[in-house]
Amino acid sequence: MKPDYSKYSDGLVPAVIQDAATGVVLMLGFMNEDALQATHSSGNVTFWSRSKNRLWTKGEESGNFLRVVDVRIDCDNDTLLVKANPVGPVCHTGADTCWNELNTGDFLRQMERVIQSRKGADPSTSYTAQLYFKGINKIAQKVGEEAVELVIEAKDDDKEKFLGEAADLLFHYTVLLSAKGFAIKDVEEVLKARHKK
Repeated sequence: MKPDYSKYSDGLVPAVIQDAATGVVLMLGFMNEDALQATHSSGNVTFWSRSKNRLWTKGEESGNFLRVVDVRIDCDNDTLLVKANPVGPVCHTGADTCWNELNTGDFLRQMERVIQSRKGADPSTSYTAQLYFKGINKIAQKVGEEAVELVIEAKDDDKEKFLGEAADLLFHYTVLLSAKGFAIKDVEEVLKARHKK
């Protein structure tokens, strides 16, 4: 892989950073040859910072590194796609991504990642951590309870209550998937296979 740095007057090629697990686009940075080499050698995404005028490893101050999974180059050899696993929020605002609006699939995967991050956490820190602490039986029970509540609300015409129960079910179902070692994408694969039949 040889990016053509000469295509840009400053010798920097754009590097799109994508969450390797969810596919969500996290941020955009710029790399020169040294930055790309540092990214490969350190395993952490490293850019050339135009404001600092030096190599800058994402997370060097915050600890929110981007662990490299794969680096690809586009067909014109002038843009990089870096798939990485984020360690904490990516944006300086504290958000998971630098992009302001996420589509539904992106948000669900963001939610899923937050849910997965609660595994093994102190139960006093969040409701999700409490569910994990109580174990699979309690998590499965909550899914059943939320499903029944959704069915009950479906018989009425209260849109707000129906959507609230639907959100509760989706959340608890995602926790159950995670507790069993699966993700939404695993269910997607089953649905895709069925769709082909």
